[in-house]
Amino acid sequence: MIREDIVEVVIKMLSCKTKLRGYKKHRCLKCNYTVTVPHTCKSRFCSSCGKKSTQLWIDYNFDELPATEWQHITFTMPDVFWDFFWLNRHLLNLIPAIAASVVQDLGKKKGVEVGIFLMLHTFGRDLKRNIHIHLSATTGGLSLDYKDWKKVSFSYKAMMRMWRKRIISMFRDEFLAGRLTLPPQLQHLSQYPDFNRLLDQNYQKNWNVHASTPTKDHTKNVNYLARYLKRPPLADTRIEYYDGEIVTFNFLDHHTGKHDRKTVNVPEFIARLIQHIPDKHFRLIRYYGWLSNRTRNIMLPIVRKVLRLKQAIQKVKSTFESMMKTEFNCDILTCPFCKITMYCVASISGEKLEVILANHKRLALPAGMPI
Repeated sequence: MIREDIVEVVIKMLSCKTKLRGYKKHRCLKCNYTVTVPHTCKSRFCSSCGKKSTQLWIDYNFDELPATEWQHITFTMPDVFWDFFWLNRHLLNLIPAIAASVVQDLGKKKGVEVGIFLMLHTFGRDLKRNIHIHLSATTGGLSLDYKDWKKVSFSYKAMMRMWRKRIISMFRDEFLAGRLTLPPQLQHLSQYPDFNRLLDQNYQKNWNVHASTPTKDHTKNVNYLARYLKRPPLADTRIEYYDGEIVTFNFLDHHTGKHDRKTVNVPEFIARLIQHIPDKHFRLIRYYGWLSNRTRNIMLPIVRKVLRLKQAIQKVKSTFESMMKTEFNCDILTCPFCKITMYCVASISGEKLEVILANHKRLALPAGMPI
């Protein structure tokens, strides 16, 4: 059964830049040349709209995050647990805080509070299910009296053990509370002793927690997470072939370090892709420590003062027009004949979401094809 959130997101994406969304008309006041600019869907699954949303997040965070040393840490778990998250989606809201707590607790043991931002990923590069956390943390932090900045490092073994223990404890607690639905292939573990045996077996394994070499600022980490912030897990440029029946796309195989290709039929490709659409209002990016939304307005000025950094100056936000200039060297609001700025002479509002959803069949079919 397809989640309602998936249906809504896909239909919104199909309506992008159609008349159902509304549009603006811009006209040259000298020669009357007119251009129509359709409204977009602003869906996180739309590669076009996601591009703008992602750029806005980058614009904000390059200014907001302090230029100090950051480290990118990836928290993974054994693949036996991946399917649990599709049947128990509330678990997706639990694991970001668990990953952050590992780094926060290690920092506090060393007498500092670190800054953290992270993102939950549900996919691998070949679009299979793969639950993991990408976390960026400062390799230094505010002393607990907020007067000094101390450099710290995080032990890989300590992070792995704490992450493993807390995830196992989460599954154990959820099972005992009766909040855990077992995947079909694990239905034989419906009794607690059997399920606990599975947890114990995986507790004995080494889980992959990868900590990259710290970088001097947050640029690399912001760019990496931004690629998946509000964009599909597969970039359009990775699709190499499509003939209406099969799709071939490329991906980087982390096991071999080489690029590989996968060919699947269209229904399988769509199923692989849309399963990773997050629930409505789900927060992909989360902030902890002195970056938490609750305290950042107070704490960030303190961090900048201790680090002797200038206060952030907010950049002008990217617009559709500015991005067109940057990406394609095209100024869509300049008359191609008179070379002067065109003005908006009409703005037509789009239909309500209910109307757009009701027109899903018409949106899904090629133009001119009868419903």
